[in-house]
Amino acid sequence: MVSIAAANSENLDNLVAGLSQEDAQRVLSALEFVAPHYDGQELITGQNALQFVRGVAATLGALRSDADTRIASLLFELPQLDPVVAKSIEPRFGKEILDLVGGVRGLMRLSALHLMQQAAQPEAVRNKNAAQQASTQLETLRKMLLAMASDMRVVLVRLASRLTTLRYFAEQKRFDETSRQYARETFDLYAPLANRLGVWQMKWELEDLSFRFLEPDSYIKIAKMLEEKRAEREEFIAKSIERLQHEMNAVGIKAEVYGRPKHIYSIWNKMRGKSIDFDELNDVRAFRIIVDDIKACYTVLGIVHNIWTPVTEEFDDYIARPKPNGYQSLHTVVIADDNRGFEVQVRTKEMHHFAEYGVAAHWRYKEEGNSNFAGQEYDEKIAWLRQLLAWKTDITEAVVADDDVQREWVEKLKSTTLDDRIYVLTPQARVIELPNNATPIDFAYHLHTSVGHSCRGARVDGVMVPLNTPLKNGQTVEIITAKAGADTGPSRDWLSPEYAAGTRTRSKIRAWFNALDQQETLNKGRAHVEKTLQREGKTAFNLDELARKCGFDKVDELFLSVGKEEFSLRQVEHALHDEVVPPVSDEVLINKSRASSVVQGAKSGVLVVGTEGLLTLLAKCCKPAPPDVIVGFVTRGKGVSIHRANCKNFAEMRKKSPERVILTTWGEQGRETVYPVDIYVLAQDRQGLLRDISEIFSREKINVIGVSTQSAKGQARMSFTAEIGSTAQLQKALTVLREVSGVRDVRRQ
Repeated sequence: MVSIAAANSENLDNLVAGLSQEDAQRVLSALEFVAPHYDGQELITGQNALQFVRGVAATLGALRSDADTRIASLLFELPQLDPVVAKSIEPRFGKEILDLVGGVRGLMRLSALHLMQQAAQPEAVRNKNAAQQASTQLETLRKMLLAMASDMRVVLVRLASRLTTLRYFAEQKRFDETSRQYARETFDLYAPLANRLGVWQMKWELEDLSFRFLEPDSYIKIAKMLEEKRAEREEFIAKSIERLQHEMNAVGIKAEVYGRPKHIYSIWNKMRGKSIDFDELNDVRAFRIIVDDIKACYTVLGIVHNIWTPVTEEFDDYIARPKPNGYQSLHTVVIADDNRGFEVQVRTKEMHHFAEYGVAAHWRYKEEGNSNFAGQEYDEKIAWLRQLLAWKTDITEAVVADDDVQREWVEKLKSTTLDDRIYVLTPQARVIELPNNATPIDFAYHLHTSVGHSCRGARVDGVMVPLNTPLKNGQTVEIITAKAGADTGPSRDWLSPEYAAGTRTRSKIRAWFNALDQQETLNKGRAHVEKTLQREGKTAFNLDELARKCGFDKVDELFLSVGKEEFSLRQVEHALHDEVVPPVSDEVLINKSRASSVVQGAKSGVLVVGTEGLLTLLAKCCKPAPPDVIVGFVTRGKGVSIHRANCKNFAEMRKKSPERVILTTWGEQGRETVYPVDIYVLAQDRQGLLRDISEIFSREKINVIGVSTQSAKGQARMSFTAEIGSTAQLQKALTVLREVSGVRDVRRQ
């Protein structure tokens, strides 16, 4: 094995920095294992494979990552360079490291996807809408990158590998098309992710290196200006911090003061955004002061303004008036003794923590296009990740050596994933965001409603799969549609979550069937009207004129109303003979009681226990129906009155005459026997409400024999007497009625 002493002699200190002796030995063993397989191998970028992975591992060492992450960073090129040897990763290093290696390889695919998107949409031909679409796709691609990493350490390895490649290009002074492609991809994908994860060291260097390749002239110009004044700037920062600390110590304020010099890309970005010259920048030199409480913030602000002259128009009090995202801090620009401005930020530790890890995290207002980013739940997960990363960076080497602390951090980082959405690809490499457990049907309807309706099969990664197959991150999905001219349309089975995970998908499927049902109703109404015309000898009658006489603007509206039985054929006959058409009213809802109803003398099916031949009468106060629990009460001259067991009237009668209570039960009912029940509906009053409720009763084959409605202050109170075969039929109707627009309460009275 390679010893730690030998490692130091080989200048591999960063490779094992912060690790216990045991973990350091594991990392060095991994390096010893891969060295002969990488020796002499060259990557597509021109880098030596062994030097590359050592650079990646050293970068992760500087971030104080755990040993497994560094080992994975040494191994992840093995499947590409030596697939046979890669099979020994799990037996030698374990499944966890194998999963890390596999995760990194999966993320490597995104580079190819991004290049395909860039090629498909060159900047020269982008219009405003196309640019917006490209921005949305980039944001989705970033989220896909995180979602594909079931272990967030995979993202860190990917960021470190990209940083190592850019450093290599800079060392080689390669300013070719390859370096520019890598730089553009870094700007689009990896720098924003490093920013969002709070890995500032990597974020700044990724941006500066990318900027160096994309805008070499601007980079060199700013670098020269910074270098010319570097010694002066460092001296100014040191003296200013010393002066501030002295003044704050004099009034008993404890504070942390940081010099915050700008990076090259940040400087260029501000010069371009504000159209100002380098000498006009106020925050090339900047400070951040962290204190214990709000009172100290304003005290320190007074000290700063007393030492240096403030620029009034550049002062912002985000403590008294926080930004909409909750960000709080004091921002001021002051003029130093050399007549040049610099920025000072003052905040409490809590404000600093919120700004770094809360919903006001730096990237929320620094990055363009953040409106395309996910919602609060996603933000909270990102904030949690950033706290984990900050915790890991800040832990001292002594604490890191504690195996329990190390394990706890790793387990938290492994378990924190963004698994509420999945990201799959079209064959053209377009990224599609779907809900978790989405199927090819969700994918098809996301592309277009017509694609969903005509979907007949799907290929996932080139293999035919059932349409209810749950999709996974990174898969490529191809939809097979019905041929032109063939019957298209979804299956009713697709309405189940097993086939469609998204509510949007199910609503589109439901809309298709609603349209189909409406067409059937229209055809039914058309047939009834045409038969009436034939019966009346009026087949040549103009249908548009008939619709107008009946009070409709269009013929289809007449057909639909007739098909729903909202407009009777008797009224059509009146219109044909130029008679006054009676208006549609509540009476249309009310029908005669069925012959099979107990109201019309049909047998109730009630048996009085222990007695035969007694006259029974269903009580009107509670209107019992099978399979309600019922009891009997012997009346004077009217037989046995049958009540529901929970009837309030029965409870009063039992108190007064308990001896007249008699046990009853339901016997065998007639096949078509129906029972009257009262239904109460409370709803927001609107036009068409009664019609919609009537349609429900008609669809559920429930006969309404009485209705009473009252409307006051925008609320409608309705009572319906309906005939049902059982309470099961009633419960189904009540459930459907609750879904009617505006209905607030539905219950049996």
